[in-house]
Amino acid sequence: MSGSLPSLRRAAAFVLVASGTVIGLAGTDLVLPAVPSLPAALGGTLERAQLVLAAFTGGTVVGLLMFGELGNRFDQRKLLAGSLLVYALVSALAAMAPSLDALIGLRAVQGASATAAAVFAPGILRALYGDEDAVGALGRISSIEVLAPALGPIAGLWLLNAFGWRASFHLLAALAFSLGLLVLFWRRLLPDAPRRNGTGGYRHLLSNWTFVRSAIEHAATVGGLLLFVFGAPTVFVVDLGATVTDFIIMQAIGITVFIVLANVSGRLVKRFTVEWVVRAGALIFAVGAVAMLVYAVAGGADTAIVTAIFLLVNGGLGIRGPAGFHQAIVAAEDDARGSAFVIMAMLGVAAVGTALVAPFITDGLVPLAAVTAMLAVTALLLRFSASPARA
Repeated sequence: MSGSLPSLRRAAAFVLVASGTVIGLAGTDLVLPAVPSLPAALGGTLERAQLVLAAFTGGTVVGLLMFGELGNRFDQRKLLAGSLLVYALVSALAAMAPSLDALIGLRAVQGASATAAAVFAPGILRALYGDEDAVGALGRISSIEVLAPALGPIAGLWLLNAFGWRASFHLLAALAFSLGLLVLFWRRLLPDAPRRNGTGGYRHLLSNWTFVRSAIEHAATVGGLLLFVFGAPTVFVVDLGATVTDFIIMQAIGITVFIVLANVSGRLVKRFTVEWVVRAGALIFAVGAVAMLVYAVAGGADTAIVTAIFLLVNGGLGIRGPAGFHQAIVAAEDDARGSAFVIMAMLGVAAVGTALVAPFITDGLVPLAAVTAMLAVTALLLRFSASPARA
């Protein structure tokens, strides 16, 4: 019985950390369906209502940098509990917002407070499982996180239709408050993640080429997949003569493949090496992205074939994602700042890539596939630019 206690504690700690990251992600996905209805409820225009999403994203960037810095100075467990309680308070205030402008301002603070779990999760998991098993834990969290964009909007739409736009914010407040209290009173379940080499700041971090290479490579891979997903619905409907349902099918199959392989990634690392797994995943991802571009240039328009090729892209990310993220954090020698920078880079690549594709999105699959392939090949070249001994 005593031998099972540590395992039970680790499982409980994992649930706390994973729940924190999912609640943070839900700040976008759960609210998304309500955005078009906000002008009618609070005044303003549809264009201005989009700032409800943009403000949350902007706040996220600030929060990543802030918690990356604070995590090397204070107890991350207390910071996590405090961030969740602030998130709950701001979510409750957002539900009572009297105007669209007030909601936009609150969303920026909400986005900043939502990021602590994502920043602290890698360091906590390293302390909880050790480096040997941390990749598997990151794979499990990734599997849970990837469901949020799929299920969040569905839940948000139901809440909107049943209770109105404020319901999503009420639910976020209740969930964040409950989890914040659990983390606060049960924080001893979580390890006190060590502050690794945290005195140099972000400048010191960016002077570490091994980390920068791994971070850019990971950001290019994840960002490439995200921008493809962002642009695919329009391409499916406008260029391929398909429907949004066809895109949803592709996305559902892709998410399934990602979840399966992300959970296999940790086992592959134990059987081979982290570097082998990351290289294999990067190669599969690049092959899929280039194949998509070749098919697009050849004039291909069969969504079944696009979906089949997309499985390679998702599979490659599933294999290398958890291992590559963990490798970057280890190279950083600074878990909190390293995690914050990698996540910010991922968001930045996705945003810039989406902006590059946007003017050409109605021109078909080629522009979308081209930018995705460019990022995939860049990531592959970065991966093979260093010897396995250095990586």
